[in-house]
Amino acid sequence: MKIRPCAVAGMFYPRDPHHLEQLLEKLFRGKETGLDAKGIVSPHAGYPYSGETAASAYCAIPADFSGTFIVIGPSHRGYQTCISQIPWETPLGIIDVDPDLGAAVDLATDEISHRDEHSLEVQMPFIKYRFPRARILPVLMGDQDFPAAETLAAKVLDAIRKTKRDDIRFVASSDFSHYVPVAVARENDGYAIEALSSLDIPEFYRRISQRRVSACGYGPIAAVCHLCRERGARTGHLIRYATSGDVTGDPDVVGYAAIAVM
Repeated sequence: MKIRPCAVAGMFYPRDPHHLEQLLEKLFRGKETGLDAKGIVSPHAGYPYSGETAASAYCAIPADFSGTFIVIGPSHRGYQTCISQIPWETPLGIIDVDPDLGAAVDLATDEISHRDEHSLEVQMPFIKYRFPRARILPVLMGDQDFPAAETLAAKVLDAIRKTKRDDIRFVASSDFSHYVPVAVARENDGYAIEALSSLDIPEFYRRISQRRVSACGYGPIAAVCHLCRERGARTGHLIRYATSGDVTGDPDVVGYAAIAVM
């Protein structure tokens, strides 16, 4: 059986399953939110930097969820939008894909494009740990402009309707500002995130452009907000915001946000 092997284990997160499980247990401890989000925004940096924030995001979805996560992440290498339709390896075990949903969505399948991309892989151990029975549909997003986000969301919605699925949650994988002074990151990221409180996607794009916020997954965020809004969501709730400087003490930081779309 073909699987998508771990590419960044031992770099972004521990390769040893016992070490990884212990770390995830620590990251999730005390973070239950009582929420039932239709989708989340979760960062994808190394776990020492963004793991607390990512765990906070996943705690916005009840731990007994056993459906399918549609995980949308940006292509850092410039590949076109595509899906993966093979199981994904994690140190904690294999995560199965949702073959029916994958077959129904009008997107190209390209396993090579997914091979070394970390934006999706970093999410998988969180999913495997908290939702051991869940399946995935990994979506790598190339073009991230507003029309591309709308088109991607429409294709995913069409596949959900065709397969008559209700047990779906969405994950947008994104960091926010990259390597700017901490005060600038907090101000600009907060300004962009504020637009998501009402799921105003055009305004989110406007603010990202106006402040030149270097969020690497703004397209996945927009697509997930659109998907959740079409399924009844009305608000984006900021659960946690942090920066790499909280760990390193460096003056120039990367911003991380956990957002629940409800």
